[in-house]
Amino acid sequence: MKPERNDACPCGSQKKDKRCSMGKDPVTSAEDVLSEIKRYYESNPGLTQEDFETFVQRTFAAHNQQPNLDFCGLSPEQMANWLYAPWHELKNVTINTPDTFSSSPVMRYLALMLDEAEHHGGAFKATPRGNLPTKLVKQASALLPEFAVARYAGHISISDFAGHNEESINALHYTRVLAEIAGILYRRKGHFHVKKSARKQYQTQGLQAFFIPMLEAATQRYNWGYFDGWEESVDLASVWLFMLWRLHTHTRVDPLTDEVITAFPDILSYLSERSYTTPRKQLGLMIESRFIERFLQFWGFVIIDPLRVSNAEAIKRKAEIQPLFEATFIFHV
Repeated sequence: MKPERNDACPCGSQKKDKRCSMGKDPVTSAEDVLSEIKRYYESNPGLTQEDFETFVQRTFAAHNQQPNLDFCGLSPEQMANWLYAPWHELKNVTINTPDTFSSSPVMRYLALMLDEAEHHGGAFKATPRGNLPTKLVKQASALLPEFAVARYAGHISISDFAGHNEESINALHYTRVLAEIAGILYRRKGHFHVKKSARKQYQTQGLQAFFIPMLEAATQRYNWGYFDGWEESVDLASVWLFMLWRLHTHTRVDPLTDEVITAFPDILSYLSERSYTTPRKQLGLMIESRFIERFLQFWGFVIIDPLRVSNAEAIKRKAEIQPLFEATFIFHV
């Protein structure tokens, strides 16, 4: 019998069937695997419990290691690894620390904060609103021409990379939030402080020491809906590696949305049908804003053309992979 959406998946992952990546296969569904197990059990009346459990484990293991068309050729086992494994156990992807961060807004902004703290004994004063000081904001704005996104830079009032205060520079504010999540920076008594351990790392290892901790904070602990007003709870952060791999493969936003829906069809159930748009279009906008613009572009991994509309329809957009992406992520699939 096919499991209900809220039942535990029969693959043994201990996750709900609707959440589990193990229950799909281009040739054999989870229901077919259960049928195979049932036939084996019925045709072997003298089967011991131990032998039966061994058969079940081997059957599901073989099933989970087969390429899955819904996962663009990844096996359910590989997909589960990218969804649930800690960083040090990720398979078929290597995440490197690049030699230079000259093109990365996030890392350049972090360097500004660390340098400012170093110049003042490990801390610097915050504004009355608790934001980064004007001096640092001006330095951050001045970096825009050095980033690839500068070719699409619009008026300063709508730029994510330039502005008059921290609140008007989304990429800068994002970096400060990540630095706090990653345990590098904290605010106390009107000042921003760099933790003593982080100061020592910076003095001995340089900016490279913080690339992986910042990236891990961005993908594992940061709220991707922080900047937008969508009420829907769509967890794109959990599928970031899958999306990253697919975008690197074809660089196109529209197919990426379809691939996410095919791999995780339940994701549309979190989006409401509206008079002016569909759940699919909503998801596409979320992927563009949360994943591409306010993750990959903030980091300097890709740049994407500004959103343009023709005949009330958004023109399909394409991402341009940057050298920093190639230096950081190497996929082996």
